[in-house]
Amino acid sequence: MTDVVTKVPVLAVLAASLYAQTPLETTANRYCVTCHSDKLRTAGLSLAAVASAPPDTLEKALRKLRSGEMPPAGMPAPDSATRSSVVHSLETQLDKLAAENPNPGAPGIHRLNRAEYRNAVRDLLGLDMDHGASLPPDDSGFGFDNIADVLTVSPLHMEKYLASARHIARLALGTLKPIVSSEEITPQAGIANDSIDALPPRERGAILFRRYFPFDAEYSFLLRIRGNPAPGFPPAKLDLRIDGRRVRLFDAAVDTAEANQGTRNIELRLPLAAGDHTVGAGFLTESVKVEGGPGRGPGNAQPPSANGLSMDYVTVGGPYNPTGPGNTESRRMILICSQHDEMCARQILGSLARRAYRRPVTAGDLAPLLKLFADGRADGKSFDSGIELALTGVLVSPDFLFRTEHTPPGVTAKISDLDLASRLSFFLWSSIPDEELLRTAEAGKLSEPANLAAQVRRMLADPKSQAFEENFAGQWLHLRNVAGWKPDKEKYPQFDEALRNAFERESDLFFSNIMHEDRSVLEFIDADYTFLNDRLARHYGVPGVKGGYFRRVDLTTTEHRGGVLSQGAVLLVTSYPTRTSPVLRGKWILENILGTPPPPPPPNVPPLADSAATSARSLREQLEKHRADRACASCHARLDPLGFSLEQYDGIGRFRTKEDGADGTQIEASGALPDGTALNGIEGLKKVVLDRRDEFVECLAAKMLTYALGRGLESYDQPAVRAIRRQAASEDYRFSSIILGIVNSVPFQMRRAS
Repeated sequence: MTDVVTKVPVLAVLAASLYAQTPLETTANRYCVTCHSDKLRTAGLSLAAVASAPPDTLEKALRKLRSGEMPPAGMPAPDSATRSSVVHSLETQLDKLAAENPNPGAPGIHRLNRAEYRNAVRDLLGLDMDHGASLPPDDSGFGFDNIADVLTVSPLHMEKYLASARHIARLALGTLKPIVSSEEITPQAGIANDSIDALPPRERGAILFRRYFPFDAEYSFLLRIRGNPAPGFPPAKLDLRIDGRRVRLFDAAVDTAEANQGTRNIELRLPLAAGDHTVGAGFLTESVKVEGGPGRGPGNAQPPSANGLSMDYVTVGGPYNPTGPGNTESRRMILICSQHDEMCARQILGSLARRAYRRPVTAGDLAPLLKLFADGRADGKSFDSGIELALTGVLVSPDFLFRTEHTPPGVTAKISDLDLASRLSFFLWSSIPDEELLRTAEAGKLSEPANLAAQVRRMLADPKSQAFEENFAGQWLHLRNVAGWKPDKEKYPQFDEALRNAFERESDLFFSNIMHEDRSVLEFIDADYTFLNDRLARHYGVPGVKGGYFRRVDLTTTEHRGGVLSQGAVLLVTSYPTRTSPVLRGKWILENILGTPPPPPPPNVPPLADSAATSARSLREQLEKHRADRACASCHARLDPLGFSLEQYDGIGRFRTKEDGADGTQIEASGALPDGTALNGIEGLKKVVLDRRDEFVECLAAKMLTYALGRGLESYDQPAVRAIRRQAASEDYRFSSIILGIVNSVPFQMRRAS
């Protein structure tokens, strides 16, 4: 009897332990299984056996729980402490599983997109021209145009690649026939009355362009001037510069060949060496210093350009009297020996192929190129002709046009140093590795942590990292859409091409500053500075900024700016032509800032009225009706409060507190998220994002990792994203900490066999 009595408590304890639930199971059973049971499987998801659920299911649950999307509004929900505890428990469990069984994914074969093709030709041959412009447009996936799965190849691609290769090879070697032709170059849209950074700051109405001149020869320049001089002002001086140096200073009133209907021409012919040259022409504003007098605008303002004049276009003609292909950078990069025999050709083609294919070349690689060289030199043709045909072969080779990596079947392994070099260079430069990176990889030393970190920092400091700014930031922030956005002219008469260009320039400089100064990425949300010229400063209501050039400007809280959320470029592309859109803006924030994109809208949902007369109040009323529909409620409960917090910015980014129009209704920029978090205006939105900084930093890391890998992320990538976030947090969220976190991650350094 005694034995039985003593054993019962032990059995009870054992039984209790078998049925004890973890905090995750307790929370799931209390708040989730009501909808996500084996029977109901709401949204195709069951959490009835959450402890044994597969990682992809747990990743979905983690994302929904952390963002506050689940449990849905109106349903019982855990308190913040319980939610945080469960989120931490889930992250720990999933990260442990990933560490024990790494899954880096298997990127597909990656065709160079148009930007990569252009940059690769530039770095291989010294030709910085838009060779990709004639190629078919690239498709996008997961928000980027460098995704391997969507970079398909068609017969048209191959036809265009072959034509481009022939032209590039002839241009690089100077074997084109010298045929006189002309080309008209117009100013960048909208800069007619603004200064250009690469020209002196007091030049207005300017034009600046780069052009490749294929021969040592004379070239003609016809400078077409637009506008009539304002009365009462001294004659404007036109400053013509080539490669930054003044060539001629013209008196626009005296030196013009004609003056008819507001246009006049200046013509001249100049000798130029073959190669790339930068041509600029603009009007000096120092000649416009008259105080008061005729031609002044309100408040004695100066005319909008230098004495009312601006560049209309430049026509370049030639070559005239060519003397040869010249000693161009391209020829120096290609013709690395001078014997003009087969041994020299082998040396030249070996060097070209090694850099183009991003790896050491074999006899098998060289054999077809040497055959092309022999064919090109047949029938008494020149050595250069043979190299030209072989170079064409290099440029159409799959080893140049495609990025491929090799892993033994059924193996998950670290990629080679050579593959790592290519991943790194296309990530940060959208181009091929340079000599230092390639040489380090060939020596097998690139994957050493210290060497890898040093290369990353060197590459971020290199001017070629501008490609990362253009291609990553341009797609992450949707800056590429600014150029094609067309606000309604009647609704927004203040919008012009100069303002469009200023929007783009501000965001470009802002991103570049954070990257190159290695600042905290949290400044993307709440910086106390931005980059302005006088045109954009007036639009924003920021005082004290004079001149058309851009400079860093410190902000105050009264100006309601700072960070990408209040930049004109973002506000423009998240509006309709005639009005703001809380839905578009809320969707943009969820997708690009918080990393929780909403699902597509259900079918047969009528769109909101797209009318210039639609007020914020009527928009709220329409969206409230949307939220009354259960099919719409779950998404709009998240979208609308975020979007309305930006409602004080109109469709072209001006800050206002009242509606436009006669009634001047006060704008309501407040709301509450599904978890009850209140937000009001831009400051409230910034606070919400910074309070949820883990979500923002993971979103940014996930976007960068997608771009770096050239594929969409899967559930098995999320532990790597969290590791990058934790690394960044330990380093004050410096920009470089995210880049290095990506470069050192399992998905970037390893691959699984397809």
